[in-house]
Amino acid sequence: MKILPRRREDTEDARRDSSVLKLSTTLVPKLRLENARRRNSVSRPQMSALRVLQSRNRVSREVVPKPEFGNQGKQLPLCDSPRLCVSVVNKTARIATAILILLLTATIARADGPVNWPQFRGPTGQGSSDGAELPVHWSEEENVVWKTPLEGAGHSSPVIWGDQIWLTTASTDGKKLGAYSLNRDTGEITHRVIVFEPDEVQEIHQDNTYASPTPAIEAGRLYVHYGRYGTACLDTATGEVLWRDNQHVIEHQGGPGSSPLLFEDLLIFNCDGADDQYVVALDTQTGQERWRTNRSAPFRENPITKRAFASCLLVEHDGQPQFISPGADQIHAYDPRTGDELWHVTYTGFSTVPAPVAANGLVYFCTGFFDTEIIAVDLDGQGDVTESHVRWSHDKATPQTPSPLVVGGRVFIVSDKGVCTALDAHSGEQVWLKRLGGNYSASPLTDGQHIYFCCESGATKVISLDERPEIVATNKLSGQIKASPAVSGNSLYIRTDSALYRIEASPEVVR
Repeated sequence: MKILPRRREDTEDARRDSSVLKLSTTLVPKLRLENARRRNSVSRPQMSALRVLQSRNRVSREVVPKPEFGNQGKQLPLCDSPRLCVSVVNKTARIATAILILLLTATIARADGPVNWPQFRGPTGQGSSDGAELPVHWSEEENVVWKTPLEGAGHSSPVIWGDQIWLTTASTDGKKLGAYSLNRDTGEITHRVIVFEPDEVQEIHQDNTYASPTPAIEAGRLYVHYGRYGTACLDTATGEVLWRDNQHVIEHQGGPGSSPLLFEDLLIFNCDGADDQYVVALDTQTGQERWRTNRSAPFRENPITKRAFASCLLVEHDGQPQFISPGADQIHAYDPRTGDELWHVTYTGFSTVPAPVAANGLVYFCTGFFDTEIIAVDLDGQGDVTESHVRWSHDKATPQTPSPLVVGGRVFIVSDKGVCTALDAHSGEQVWLKRLGGNYSASPLTDGQHIYFCCESGATKVISLDERPEIVATNKLSGQIKASPAVSGNSLYIRTDSALYRIEASPEVVR
Protein backbone atom coordinates (compact mmCIF):
# COMPACT_ATOMS: atom_id res chain seq x y z
CA MET A 1 0.00 0.00 0.00
CA LYS A 2 1.24 3.45 -0.82
CA ILE A 3 -0.16 6.93 -0.71
CA LEU A 4 -1.47 7.78 -4.14
CA PRO A 5 0.86 10.07 -6.12
CA ARG A 6 -0.27 13.50 -7.18
CA ARG A 7 -1.66 14.12 -10.64
CA ARG A 8 0.37 13.59 -13.79
CA GLU A 9 0.55 17.36 -14.28
CA ASP A 10 2.80 17.50 -11.22
CA THR A 11 5.39 15.42 -13.06
CA GLU A 12 5.24 17.88 -15.93
CA ASP A 13 5.65 20.74 -13.46
CA ALA A 14 8.71 19.06 -12.02
CA ARG A 15 10.11 18.66 -15.51
CA ARG A 16 9.56 22.34 -16.19
CA ASP A 17 11.13 23.20 -12.83
CA SER A 18 14.27 21.32 -13.90
CA SER A 19 14.86 24.08 -16.43
CA VAL A 20 16.46 26.01 -13.59
CA LEU A 21 19.60 24.08 -14.46
CA LYS A 22 19.72 26.06 -17.70
CA LEU A 23 20.06 29.35 -15.85
CA SER A 24 23.42 31.07 -15.96
CA THR A 25 25.85 30.16 -13.21
CA THR A 26 25.58 33.75 -12.06
CA LEU A 27 21.82 33.62 -11.48
CA VAL A 28 21.66 30.23 -9.76
CA PRO A 29 23.93 31.11 -6.81
CA LYS A 30 22.18 34.46 -6.44
CA LEU A 31 18.79 32.76 -6.19
CA ARG A 32 20.12 30.18 -3.75
CA LEU A 33 21.68 32.88 -1.61
CA GLU A 34 18.44 34.85 -1.45
CA ASN A 35 16.39 31.72 -0.72
CA ALA A 36 18.84 30.58 1.94
CA ARG A 37 18.74 33.97 3.62
CA ARG A 38 14.95 33.87 3.62
CA ARG A 39 14.72 30.34 5.02
CA ASN A 40 17.76 30.50 7.30
CA SER A 41 18.14 26.82 6.43
CA VAL A 42 21.89 26.68 5.77
CA SER A 43 24.83 27.05 8.08
CA ARG A 44 27.16 30.06 8.22
CA PRO A 45 29.98 28.25 6.31
CA GLN A 46 27.50 27.26 3.61
CA MET A 47 26.27 30.84 3.39
CA SER A 48 29.88 31.99 2.97
CA ALA A 49 30.38 29.46 0.22
CA LEU A 50 27.30 30.77 -1.56
CA ARG A 51 28.66 34.30 -1.40
CA VAL A 52 32.04 33.14 -2.78
CA LEU A 53 30.27 31.28 -5.55
CA GLN A 54 28.22 34.33 -6.45
CA SER A 55 31.34 36.49 -6.42
CA ARG A 56 33.36 34.13 -8.62
CA ASN A 57 30.63 33.92 -11.21
CA ARG A 58 30.34 37.69 -11.23
CA VAL A 59 34.08 37.93 -12.00
CA SER A 60 33.90 35.39 -14.81
CA ARG A 61 30.92 37.20 -16.37
CA GLU A 62 32.06 40.80 -16.21
CA VAL A 63 34.83 42.54 -18.15
CA VAL A 64 37.68 42.71 -15.64
CA PRO A 65 40.71 45.03 -16.05
CA LYS A 66 43.98 43.29 -16.83
CA PRO A 67 45.68 44.32 -13.56
CA GLU A 68 43.11 42.27 -11.65
CA PHE A 69 43.83 39.29 -13.85
CA GLY A 70 47.48 39.83 -13.13
CA ASN A 71 46.82 39.90 -9.39
CA GLN A 72 44.91 36.67 -9.66
CA GLY A 73 47.77 35.19 -11.70
CA LYS A 74 50.27 35.96 -8.95
CA GLN A 75 48.44 33.50 -6.71
CA LEU A 76 49.36 30.74 -9.18
CA PRO A 77 53.16 30.59 -9.28
CA LEU A 78 53.19 27.91 -12.00
CA CYS A 79 51.60 30.41 -14.42
CA ASP A 80 54.13 32.32 -16.43
CA SER A 81 51.75 33.43 -19.17
CA PRO A 82 48.95 35.97 -18.38
CA ARG A 83 46.72 34.25 -20.94
CA LEU A 84 47.34 30.87 -19.33
CA CYS A 85 46.69 32.35 -15.90
CA VAL A 86 43.28 33.62 -17.02
CA SER A 87 42.44 30.21 -18.47
CA VAL A 88 43.40 28.41 -15.28
CA VAL A 89 41.45 30.84 -13.09
CA ASN A 90 38.31 30.55 -15.21
CA LYS A 91 38.56 26.76 -15.29
CA THR A 92 39.03 26.66 -11.53
CA ALA A 93 36.01 28.91 -11.04
CA ARG A 94 33.87 26.70 -13.27
CA ILE A 95 34.88 23.57 -11.36
CA ALA A 96 34.23 25.26 -8.03
CA THR A 97 30.88 26.48 -9.30
CA ALA A 98 29.79 22.98 -10.32
CA ILE A 99 30.91 21.40 -7.06
CA LEU A 100 29.33 24.05 -4.85
CA ILE A 101 26.02 23.97 -6.74
CA LEU A 102 25.82 20.19 -6.36
CA LEU A 103 26.72 20.25 -2.67
CA LEU A 104 24.46 23.13 -1.76
CA THR A 105 21.54 21.77 -3.79
CA ALA A 106 21.75 18.47 -1.97
CA THR A 107 22.17 20.09 1.44
CA ILE A 108 19.34 22.58 1.08
CA ALA A 109 16.98 20.04 -0.48
CA ARG A 110 17.59 17.60 2.37
CA ALA A 111 16.75 20.22 4.96
CA ASP A 112 13.40 21.25 3.51
CA GLY A 113 9.97 19.70 3.68
CA PRO A 114 7.55 19.82 0.73
CA VAL A 115 7.09 23.22 -0.89
CA ASN A 116 3.52 22.49 -1.99
CA TRP A 117 0.74 21.68 0.49
CA PRO A 118 -2.07 21.01 -2.01
CA GLN A 119 -4.98 19.74 0.08
CA PHE A 120 -6.32 19.06 3.56
CA ARG A 121 -3.48 17.56 5.63
CA GLY A 122 -0.88 17.97 2.91
CA PRO A 123 0.50 16.00 -0.05
CA THR A 124 -0.38 12.60 1.44
CA GLY A 125 -3.59 13.77 3.11
CA GLN A 126 -2.27 12.39 6.39
CA GLY A 127 -0.63 15.34 8.16
CA SER A 128 2.92 14.21 7.50
CA SER A 129 5.77 16.52 6.51
CA ASP A 130 8.81 14.28 6.86
CA GLY A 131 12.03 16.07 5.93
CA ALA A 132 10.92 19.44 7.25
CA GLU A 133 12.76 21.00 10.16
CA LEU A 134 9.85 22.74 11.81
CA PRO A 135 10.24 25.15 14.72
CA VAL A 136 9.68 23.83 18.23
CA HIS A 137 9.29 27.17 20.03
CA TRP A 138 7.37 30.30 19.03
CA SER A 139 5.16 33.06 20.36
CA GLU A 140 3.73 36.35 19.12
CA GLU A 141 7.26 37.81 19.50
CA GLU A 142 9.44 34.81 18.61
CA ASN A 143 10.01 32.98 15.30
CA VAL A 144 7.08 34.66 13.51
CA VAL A 145 8.17 35.53 9.96
CA TRP A 146 4.90 37.33 9.31
CA LYS A 147 1.34 37.62 10.61
CA THR A 148 -1.48 38.68 8.31
CA PRO A 149 -4.90 39.66 9.72
CA LEU A 150 -7.84 37.96 8.00
CA GLU A 151 -11.39 39.16 7.56
CA GLY A 152 -14.40 36.89 7.84
CA ALA A 153 -14.55 33.43 9.41
CA GLY A 154 -13.24 30.06 8.27
CA HIS A 155 -11.88 26.79 9.64
CA SER A 156 -10.36 25.72 6.33
CA SER A 157 -6.63 25.03 6.25
CA PRO A 158 -4.27 27.00 4.01
CA VAL A 159 -3.19 25.29 0.78
CA ILE A 160 0.13 26.22 -0.82
CA TRP A 161 1.48 26.03 -4.36
CA GLY A 162 4.79 27.67 -5.21
CA ASP A 163 4.83 31.19 -3.78
CA GLN A 164 1.04 31.34 -3.27
CA ILE A 165 -1.07 30.54 -0.24
CA TRP A 166 -4.83 30.23 -0.64
CA LEU A 167 -7.56 29.86 1.96
CA THR A 168 -11.31 30.28 2.02
CA THR A 169 -13.35 32.64 4.15
CA ALA A 170 -16.96 33.66 4.69
CA SER A 171 -18.96 36.39 6.30
CA THR A 172 -20.36 35.31 9.64
CA ASP A 173 -23.90 35.34 8.19
CA GLY A 174 -22.88 33.19 5.20
CA LYS A 175 -24.03 35.75 2.64
CA LYS A 176 -20.55 36.11 1.13
CA LEU A 177 -18.27 33.13 0.44
CA GLY A 178 -14.80 33.90 -0.82
CA ALA A 179 -11.07 33.18 -0.93
CA TYR A 180 -7.79 34.91 -0.15
CA SER A 181 -4.42 34.57 -1.86
CA LEU A 182 -1.25 35.56 0.00
CA ASN A 183 2.40 35.77 -1.00
CA ARG A 184 4.22 32.96 0.79
CA ASP A 185 7.37 35.01 1.43
CA THR A 186 5.84 38.27 2.64
CA GLY A 187 2.30 37.43 3.77
CA GLU A 188 0.91 40.18 1.55
CA ILE A 189 -2.66 39.59 0.37
CA THR A 190 -2.62 39.43 -3.43
CA HIS A 191 -6.23 38.41 -4.23
CA ARG A 192 -9.59 38.79 -2.52
CA VAL A 193 -12.33 36.95 -4.41
CA ILE A 194 -16.06 36.68 -3.69
CA VAL A 195 -17.06 33.32 -5.15
CA PHE A 196 -20.69 32.88 -4.06
CA GLU A 197 -23.38 35.11 -2.59
CA PRO A 198 -26.19 32.71 -1.60
CA ASP A 199 -29.76 33.94 -1.59
CA GLU A 200 -30.76 31.58 1.21
CA VAL A 201 -28.47 30.53 4.04
CA GLN A 202 -29.09 27.81 6.61
CA GLU A 203 -28.10 28.11 10.24
CA ILE A 204 -24.84 26.37 11.15
CA HIS A 205 -23.50 24.74 14.31
CA GLN A 206 -21.86 27.12 16.78
CA ASP A 207 -18.49 25.38 16.28
CA ASN A 208 -18.66 25.56 12.48
CA THR A 209 -18.25 28.23 9.79
CA TYR A 210 -19.52 28.58 6.22
CA ALA A 211 -15.91 28.16 5.02
CA SER A 212 -14.75 25.03 6.84
CA PRO A 213 -13.89 22.73 3.89
CA THR A 214 -10.23 23.09 2.84
CA PRO A 215 -9.73 23.84 -0.88
CA ALA A 216 -7.51 21.82 -3.24
CA ILE A 217 -4.85 23.37 -5.46
CA GLU A 218 -2.70 22.41 -8.44
CA ALA A 219 -0.59 24.36 -10.92
CA GLY A 220 -2.70 27.32 -12.08
CA ARG A 221 -5.99 26.24 -10.49
CA LEU A 222 -7.68 26.41 -7.11
CA TYR A 223 -10.82 24.41 -6.28
CA VAL A 224 -13.00 25.79 -3.49
CA HIS A 225 -15.94 24.00 -1.92
CA TYR A 226 -18.64 25.36 0.37
CA GLY A 227 -20.90 22.30 0.63
CA ARG A 228 -24.51 22.98 -0.40
CA TYR A 229 -23.61 26.54 -1.43
CA GLY A 230 -21.40 25.47 -4.31
CA THR A 231 -18.03 24.44 -5.70
CA ALA A 232 -15.86 26.55 -8.00
CA CYS A 233 -12.54 26.66 -9.84
CA LEU A 234 -10.34 29.78 -9.75
CA ASP A 235 -7.41 30.84 -11.89
CA THR A 236 -4.61 31.25 -9.34
CA ALA A 237 -2.80 33.91 -11.38
CA THR A 238 -5.76 36.27 -11.76
CA GLY A 239 -8.32 35.15 -9.19
CA GLU A 240 -10.89 34.79 -11.99
CA VAL A 241 -13.64 32.23 -11.39
CA LEU A 242 -13.40 29.72 -14.27
CA TRP A 243 -16.49 27.68 -13.44
CA ARG A 244 -19.10 27.25 -10.73
CA ASP A 245 -21.21 24.25 -9.71
CA ASN A 246 -24.25 24.59 -7.43
CA GLN A 247 -26.08 21.39 -8.34
CA HIS A 248 -25.18 19.40 -5.22
CA VAL A 249 -27.46 20.81 -2.57
CA ILE A 250 -27.92 18.78 0.62
CA GLU A 251 -29.28 19.43 4.10
CA HIS A 252 -26.14 19.73 6.21
CA GLN A 253 -28.03 20.62 9.39
CA GLY A 254 -24.87 22.10 10.88
CA GLY A 255 -23.01 23.56 7.91
CA PRO A 256 -20.40 22.28 5.42
CA GLY A 257 -17.35 20.30 6.50
CA SER A 258 -16.04 17.78 3.93
CA SER A 259 -12.98 18.84 1.91
CA PRO A 260 -12.51 17.88 -1.77
CA LEU A 261 -9.61 15.88 -3.21
CA LEU A 262 -8.00 15.87 -6.67
CA PHE A 263 -7.43 12.66 -8.60
CA GLU A 264 -6.20 12.88 -12.21
CA ASP A 265 -8.78 15.15 -13.90
CA LEU A 266 -11.43 14.75 -11.21
CA LEU A 267 -12.43 16.71 -8.11
CA ILE A 268 -14.11 14.31 -5.65
CA PHE A 269 -16.01 15.05 -2.46
CA ASN A 270 -18.60 13.65 -0.03
CA CYS A 271 -22.22 14.81 0.14
CA ASP A 272 -23.63 13.38 3.36
CA GLY A 273 -26.74 15.32 4.33
CA ALA A 274 -29.79 14.46 6.36
CA ASP A 275 -31.75 14.11 3.10
CA ASP A 276 -29.26 12.64 0.63
CA GLN A 277 -25.97 10.74 0.91
CA TYR A 278 -23.54 10.18 -1.97
CA VAL A 279 -20.05 10.78 -3.31
CA VAL A 280 -19.55 12.81 -6.51
CA ALA A 281 -16.74 13.54 -8.96
CA LEU A 282 -16.58 16.70 -11.08
CA ASP A 283 -14.54 17.29 -14.21
CA THR A 284 -11.77 19.71 -13.23
CA GLN A 285 -11.89 21.49 -16.59
CA THR A 286 -15.62 22.10 -16.81
CA GLY A 287 -17.16 21.45 -13.39
CA GLN A 288 -19.56 18.93 -14.96
CA GLU A 289 -20.50 15.82 -13.00
CA ARG A 290 -18.58 12.74 -14.17
CA TRP A 291 -19.91 10.19 -11.71
CA ARG A 292 -22.10 9.96 -8.61
CA THR A 293 -22.41 6.97 -6.26
CA ASN A 294 -25.01 6.64 -3.52
CA ARG A 295 -24.09 5.16 -0.14
CA SER A 296 -25.01 1.48 -0.28
CA ALA A 297 -25.32 0.48 3.39
CA PRO A 298 -28.61 0.97 5.25
CA PHE A 299 -29.24 4.03 7.41
CA ARG A 300 -31.28 4.53 10.55
CA GLU A 301 -34.66 6.24 10.26
CA ASN A 302 -33.81 9.47 12.07
CA PRO A 303 -32.51 11.93 9.44
CA ILE A 304 -30.02 13.48 11.87
CA THR A 305 -28.14 10.16 12.08
CA LYS A 306 -27.54 10.21 8.30
CA ARG A 307 -25.29 13.29 8.35
CA ALA A 308 -21.48 13.31 8.14
CA PHE A 309 -18.81 15.97 7.64
CA ALA A 310 -15.66 13.90 7.08
CA SER A 311 -12.97 14.42 4.46
CA CYS A 312 -11.54 11.53 2.48
CA LEU A 313 -8.23 9.86 1.63
CA LEU A 314 -6.65 8.58 -1.58
CA VAL A 315 -4.38 5.52 -1.37
CA GLU A 316 -3.15 2.81 -3.69
CA HIS A 317 -3.25 -0.84 -2.65
CA ASP A 318 -1.99 -3.68 -4.84
CA GLY A 319 -2.01 -1.35 -7.84
CA GLN A 320 -5.64 -0.28 -7.30
CA PRO A 321 -6.35 3.35 -6.34
CA GLN A 322 -8.89 3.62 -3.54
CA PHE A 323 -10.93 6.64 -2.51
CA ILE A 324 -11.61 6.06 1.19
CA SER A 325 -14.82 7.86 2.15
CA PRO A 326 -16.29 7.88 5.69
CA GLY A 327 -20.00 8.56 6.10
CA ALA A 328 -22.64 8.08 8.77
CA ASP A 329 -22.83 4.46 9.98
CA GLN A 330 -20.49 3.32 7.17
CA ILE A 331 -17.17 3.81 5.41
CA HIS A 332 -16.62 2.98 1.73
CA ALA A 333 -13.72 2.49 -0.64
CA TYR A 334 -14.44 3.52 -4.24
CA ASP A 335 -12.57 3.35 -7.51
CA PRO A 336 -11.86 7.08 -7.97
CA ARG A 337 -12.01 6.83 -11.77
CA THR A 338 -15.49 5.32 -11.97
CA GLY A 339 -17.11 5.63 -8.56
CA ASP A 340 -17.57 1.84 -8.35
CA GLU A 341 -17.65 0.58 -4.77
CA LEU A 342 -14.77 -1.71 -3.79
CA TRP A 343 -15.70 -2.49 -0.18
CA HIS A 344 -17.51 -1.08 2.86
CA VAL A 345 -17.71 -1.50 6.63
CA THR A 346 -20.72 -0.63 8.78
CA TYR A 347 -20.68 0.70 12.35
CA THR A 348 -22.75 2.94 14.62
CA GLY A 349 -21.76 6.59 14.36
CA PHE A 350 -22.89 9.81 12.70
CA SER A 351 -21.75 13.45 12.31
CA THR A 352 -18.39 11.92 11.44
CA VAL A 353 -15.65 14.54 11.12
CA PRO A 354 -12.14 12.98 11.30
CA ALA A 355 -10.43 12.02 8.03
CA PRO A 356 -8.98 8.51 7.74
CA VAL A 357 -5.28 7.61 7.55
CA ALA A 358 -3.58 4.54 6.09
CA ALA A 359 -0.39 2.53 6.53
CA ASN A 360 0.76 -1.08 6.70
CA GLY A 361 -2.04 -2.23 4.36
CA LEU A 362 -4.64 -0.89 6.80
CA VAL A 363 -6.92 2.13 6.92
CA TYR A 364 -7.66 3.72 10.30
CA PHE A 365 -10.83 5.79 10.78
CA CYS A 366 -13.04 7.23 13.51
CA THR A 367 -16.76 6.58 13.65
CA GLY A 368 -18.12 9.92 14.89
CA PHE A 369 -20.75 10.53 17.55
CA PHE A 370 -22.79 7.89 19.38
CA ASP A 371 -20.43 4.89 19.69
CA THR A 372 -17.12 6.67 19.13
CA GLU A 373 -14.33 4.28 18.08
CA ILE A 374 -11.24 4.13 15.95
CA ILE A 375 -11.24 1.07 13.68
CA ALA A 376 -8.52 -0.56 11.57
CA VAL A 377 -9.57 -2.36 8.37
CA ASP A 378 -7.55 -4.35 5.82
CA LEU A 379 -7.58 -2.65 2.42
CA ASP A 380 -7.81 -5.81 0.32
CA GLY A 381 -11.49 -6.67 0.80
CA GLN A 382 -14.47 -6.69 -1.56
CA GLY A 383 -18.11 -5.96 -0.77
CA ASP A 384 -19.28 -5.87 2.85
CA VAL A 385 -16.15 -6.68 4.88
CA THR A 386 -17.51 -5.73 8.31
CA GLU A 387 -17.18 -9.28 9.64
CA SER A 388 -14.08 -10.33 7.72
CA HIS A 389 -11.58 -7.46 7.46
CA VAL A 390 -11.82 -5.42 10.67
CA ARG A 391 -8.41 -5.89 12.30
CA TRP A 392 -9.05 -4.08 15.60
CA SER A 393 -11.00 -1.28 17.27
CA HIS A 394 -10.39 1.03 20.24
CA ASP A 395 -13.04 3.03 22.09
CA LYS A 396 -11.20 4.95 24.84
CA ALA A 397 -10.58 8.72 24.50
CA THR A 398 -11.34 8.57 20.76
CA PRO A 399 -11.64 11.85 18.82
CA GLN A 400 -14.88 13.12 17.36
CA THR A 401 -13.21 15.99 15.47
CA PRO A 402 -9.37 15.73 15.10
CA SER A 403 -8.10 13.16 12.60
CA PRO A 404 -5.68 10.35 13.55
CA LEU A 405 -1.96 10.42 12.71
CA VAL A 406 0.28 7.47 11.79
CA VAL A 407 3.99 7.70 12.59
CA GLY A 408 6.12 4.59 12.26
CA GLY A 409 4.29 1.68 13.81
CA ARG A 410 1.93 3.75 15.91
CA VAL A 411 -1.39 5.51 15.51
CA PHE A 412 -1.74 8.74 17.48
CA ILE A 413 -5.11 10.21 18.40
CA VAL A 414 -6.14 13.19 20.52
CA SER A 415 -9.65 13.41 21.89
CA ASP A 416 -11.64 16.61 21.66
CA LYS A 417 -10.94 17.03 25.40
CA GLY A 418 -7.16 16.78 25.04
CA VAL A 419 -6.32 13.16 25.91
CA CYS A 420 -3.56 11.90 23.60
CA THR A 421 -3.19 8.15 23.02
CA ALA A 422 -0.61 6.12 21.13
CA LEU A 423 -1.82 2.78 19.77
CA ASP A 424 0.15 -0.03 18.19
CA ALA A 425 -0.74 0.23 14.50
CA HIS A 426 -0.87 -3.54 14.00
CA SER A 427 -2.69 -4.70 17.13
CA GLY A 428 -4.50 -1.60 18.42
CA GLU A 429 -3.01 -2.09 21.88
CA GLN A 430 -2.56 1.09 23.89
CA VAL A 431 1.13 2.01 24.17
CA TRP A 432 0.71 5.14 26.29
CA LEU A 433 -1.79 7.84 27.21
CA LYS A 434 -1.04 11.46 28.04
CA ARG A 435 -3.27 14.40 28.99
CA LEU A 436 -2.39 17.49 26.95
CA GLY A 437 -5.06 19.76 28.43
CA GLY A 438 -7.48 21.97 26.53
CA ASN A 439 -9.96 21.28 23.73
CA TYR A 440 -8.99 20.21 20.20
CA SER A 441 -10.55 20.53 16.73
CA ALA A 442 -7.49 20.77 14.44
CA SER A 443 -5.85 17.58 13.22
CA PRO A 444 -2.28 16.86 14.39
CA LEU A 445 0.84 17.19 12.25
CA THR A 446 4.28 15.57 12.30
CA ASP A 447 7.68 16.39 10.81
CA GLY A 448 9.06 12.98 11.79
CA GLN A 449 10.69 14.35 14.94
CA HIS A 450 7.76 15.86 16.83
CA ILE A 451 3.98 15.90 16.77
CA TYR A 452 2.15 19.24 16.79
CA PHE A 453 -1.27 19.47 18.48
CA CYS A 454 -3.06 22.80 18.00
CA CYS A 455 -5.42 23.57 20.88
CA GLU A 456 -8.54 25.67 20.41
CA SER A 457 -7.17 28.16 22.96
CA GLY A 458 -4.40 29.19 20.53
CA ALA A 459 -1.69 27.07 22.16
CA THR A 460 0.20 24.39 20.20
CA LYS A 461 1.57 21.48 22.23
CA VAL A 462 4.72 19.96 20.74
CA ILE A 463 5.53 16.45 21.92
CA SER A 464 8.59 14.31 21.26
CA LEU A 465 8.44 10.97 19.49
CA ASP A 466 10.39 9.17 22.23
CA GLU A 467 9.33 5.95 23.89
CA ARG A 468 8.20 8.11 26.80
CA PRO A 469 7.04 11.27 25.05
CA GLU A 470 7.25 14.61 26.73
CA ILE A 471 5.62 17.95 26.00
CA VAL A 472 8.71 19.83 24.87
CA ALA A 473 6.96 23.14 24.20
CA THR A 474 3.64 24.94 24.59
CA ASN A 475 3.46 27.83 22.13
CA LYS A 476 0.70 30.42 22.50
CA LEU A 477 -0.71 32.67 19.79
CA SER A 478 -3.52 35.20 20.02
CA GLY A 479 -6.95 33.91 19.11
CA GLN A 480 -8.47 30.45 18.65
CA ILE A 481 -7.18 27.62 16.44
CA LYS A 482 -9.68 25.28 14.80
CA ALA A 483 -8.05 24.98 11.37
CA SER A 484 -5.41 22.29 10.83
CA PRO A 485 -1.89 23.65 10.17
CA ALA A 486 0.03 23.54 6.88
CA VAL A 487 3.73 23.24 6.00
CA SER A 488 5.93 24.58 3.22
CA GLY A 489 9.67 24.05 3.34
CA ASN A 490 10.66 24.51 6.98
CA SER A 491 7.81 26.88 7.76
CA LEU A 492 4.65 26.15 9.70
CA TYR A 493 1.46 28.00 8.73
CA ILE A 494 -1.18 28.37 11.44
CA ARG A 495 -4.58 29.94 10.93
CA THR A 496 -6.32 31.43 13.96
CA ASP A 497 -9.76 32.99 14.02
CA SER A 498 -8.20 36.38 13.21
CA ALA A 499 -4.89 35.89 11.35
CA LEU A 500 -2.58 33.62 9.36
CA TYR A 501 0.95 33.11 10.72
CA ARG A 502 4.13 31.93 9.05
CA ILE A 503 6.39 30.45 11.73
CA GLU A 504 9.97 29.34 11.19
CA ALA A 505 12.98 28.77 13.43
CA SER A 506 15.18 31.89 13.63
CA PRO A 507 13.65 33.61 10.62
CA GLU A 508 14.33 37.04 9.22
CA VAL A 509 11.20 38.75 10.49
CA VAL A 510 9.51 40.79 7.77
CA ARG A 511 6.37 41.81 9.66
